[in-house]
Amino acid sequence: MPLPLSVPRVLLQHRFKSKPSANILLFILFSLKKNFFSQASKTIDFHFHLQTSYADKGEKHERGRFVRFHHVTFWVGNAKQAAMFYCDKMGFEPLAYKGLETGSREVVSHVIKQDKILFVFESALNPGNEEMGEHLVKHGDGVKDVAFQVEDMDFLVKTAKERGAVVVKEPWIEQDSHGKVKYAVIQTYGDLTHTLIEYVGPYKGLFLKKQIEPLKNSQAPPGLLHFIDHIVGNQPDDAMVPVSDWYQKCLLFHRFWSIDDKQIHTQYSSLRSIVVTNYEETIKMPINEPAPGKKKSQIQEYCDYNGGPGVQHIALNTSDIIQIVNLRARGMEFLTAPDSYYEILREKLKTAKIKVKEDLKRLQELKILVDFDDKGYLLQIFTKPMQDRPTLFLEVIQRHNHFGFGAGNFKSLFEAIEKDQDARGNLTVY
Repeated sequence: MPLPLSVPRVLLQHRFKSKPSANILLFILFSLKKNFFSQASKTIDFHFHLQTSYADKGEKHERGRFVRFHHVTFWVGNAKQAAMFYCDKMGFEPLAYKGLETGSREVVSHVIKQDKILFVFESALNPGNEEMGEHLVKHGDGVKDVAFQVEDMDFLVKTAKERGAVVVKEPWIEQDSHGKVKYAVIQTYGDLTHTLIEYVGPYKGLFLKKQIEPLKNSQAPPGLLHFIDHIVGNQPDDAMVPVSDWYQKCLLFHRFWSIDDKQIHTQYSSLRSIVVTNYEETIKMPINEPAPGKKKSQIQEYCDYNGGPGVQHIALNTSDIIQIVNLRARGMEFLTAPDSYYEILREKLKTAKIKVKEDLKRLQELKILVDFDDKGYLLQIFTKPMQDRPTLFLEVIQRHNHFGFGAGNFKSLFEAIEKDQDARGNLTVY
């Protein structure tokens, strides 16, 4: 069996059937001292099954680079209503519009914005649009495309194609009075695509592509979300490693972090996750899969209702999560943690090397989760599904010198989701 494209540089994630002997530990430490392994892991996990970080950034592109998340495109049944829902509930503002009035005869687009976050909602205008119609029947409302801003697109597309990527649309240029923009589209897992975007010189328009005109600004108070922190994809069982390998092989991403089902589990279900990222580590894409359990995992529930793999949630970074959670006043629904979670948290923080600045009583009132290590901590909260199908949801995350993904909260998150899953009648024997 071949090794995956990227493995922990300290091979301590092997699942020992029993506690390893002192001799084995001494051998591992001696091997490290002698630089037996060419590169070192960021952390050494002596639990042998917990999270693993990776120092190896892998192969770097000879030319070009992936810069950042540019925007996310949703295919929905009613783009106007979906866009207004996100504006009303999450503090976004309308930015741009493309439809019949601007000369677009087939597809309508509503673009909304919050700081550096751009969401595009698209719907078919005509009943004969089979592609969008079939997509909605299969997946429901959800993410169709995750766009990346890149440099030297031609080289990146050529490299990806040579390594086996399916190029849906070869690079092309669109031009209007604001400037030129180059595009290409690559197929990734499921029916999801990645649009690559390269600015050919300065672009002064509100958004991309000609015929897009601005909408009136929303009168709602602005939100406090700043940028996309990460985007999570759910896969069926045994698909996580092939998908993460695809990103490493075709886009030259590398493994950033991983965790297995020994840590992320509840009484009923569990998951595994690998995070891949670009060389500069500005784009992070966790890839999840379910692991066998007594009942159906919420990852499997997602795949069932989504008709296969897709984007499970989008994490949005904030500098003030306490104010963000006040979005409950707008009717936004968030998952909640039990009071026992905060009792355990207080005990753990008594011996922690870090100090949480925020008032724990206030965090408990707002049901905000806390995860920490020796260097920092993060605060996070998750919405309930943003549509009727139990598929896509959002995460709000605030980081204080902590670059993980809330592994310490996964169990609490899973249990909160399972509570809703049970209410839907989907926490069934699998």
